[in-house]
Order: sequence, then structure tokens, then C-alpha cells
Amino acid sequence: MEKWVRQAIRLSWFTILYNTLEGLVSIYYGITDESVALFGFGADSFIEVFSAALVLWRFRGEWGRLKAVSVSRERQATLGIGMLFLLLAITTAAGSILQLIQHKHPETTLPGAVIAAASLSFMVFLWKAKKKVGTALNSKTVLSDADCSLACIKLSVVLFCGSLVYQLSPLLWWSDSIAALMLSWFVLREGVEMIRHARSDDFDGSSCCG
Repeated sequence: MEKWVRQAIRLSWFTILYNTLEGLVSIYYGITDESVALFGFGADSFIEVFSAALVLWRFRGEWGRLKAVSVSRERQATLGIGMLFLLLAITTAAGSILQLIQHKHPETTLPGAVIAAASLSFMVFLWKAKKKVGTALNSKTVLSDADCSLACIKLSVVLFCGSLVYQLSPLLWWSDSIAALMLSWFVLREGVEMIRHARSDDFDGSSCCG
């Protein structure tokens, strides 16, 4: 058990460091290139940072702790990550609606392409690793954090594919925004379910939603 807890902590620190860098770079180029999509992507990176920080808080001083205290922290961390999902859904939807109103299309600058490619490679690794650790620990918090990483992967794919679609057919400039709106709905549903599970009376900290 100690081995997996340490692995969860290492993954969380890596997530925090990488996403902080990714977020700052994305926001910088989003401002300089006047890209709403890239700026929003950078803001979403910090949601992943907060999610990883909740995992660190959850496992702080894990050894020697009473089971009731662990379950309490698991509940609070899961609830917090669920709220981050709601924030991610709202910001994604707001950015998409703004793009539709302003008739903006995805930017295809080299920095944006590099950031999207790097995000996909790193986040896929983190998602798989977190799923493995979360299953080993039977921890809803770690698995919820893995779901947050998966949501970021999907956002990266939407941003990247939206740019390609626009290059193939400029008439479909709205495709990226519509896809992101649909994604935000699924993220919202996951967040609501996560919060409902964390607030249920039979919550025991395990990965099974009762």
C-alpha cells in the first residue's frame, strides 16, 4: 500500500509541475496570438493542477491514520474534484459560446500545435498511470483525478482536430466550438455524478459508485 501511495504523490507532483508550465505557456501564446481557444486551454491546465493538489492533500500523512479520517479526506477530495469538473465544463462552454459569437476559428500557429502534441503525450501517460494507481489503492480520489486528466486529453483532441477541420474546410469554422460544447456537457455530467457519490451516505472512499 505504501508503494502505491508514494506513486500517487509522485504523479501528483509531476502533474502540478507539467500543467503549471503548460498553462503559463498556453496563456502567453493565447494572448500574443489572440487565440481564445489556446488561452482557454491554458486556463483549463490549472484545473488539472488543483485536482492533483487535492490528491496530495488526500494522502498527506496517510500512514498511521485512522480509517475514518482517510474516508473523510477521500470524501472531501472527491467532492472537490467533482466541483473542478463543473468549473471545467462551465469554462469550456463559455469559451465555445464566445468563439461562436465572435466567429473565431481555431488557431493553427506552431506554438499551438506543439503544445497540443505535448499535452496529448504527457496526459495520456498520466491518465494511464493514475488509473493503475487508483485501482491499486481502490481510491475514488485518484480515479477522479485520472478522469480529470482524461477530460484534458479530450479537450486537446477537440482543439487539435478542430484546427485540422478548419484547414480542410474554412466553412466549418464552428466545428471546434460545437464539439467543445458537447464535450462540456459530458464533463458536467461526470462532475455532478462525482459530487452526488461523494455526498452519499454510503460513501466509503472506494472506486465503486454505489
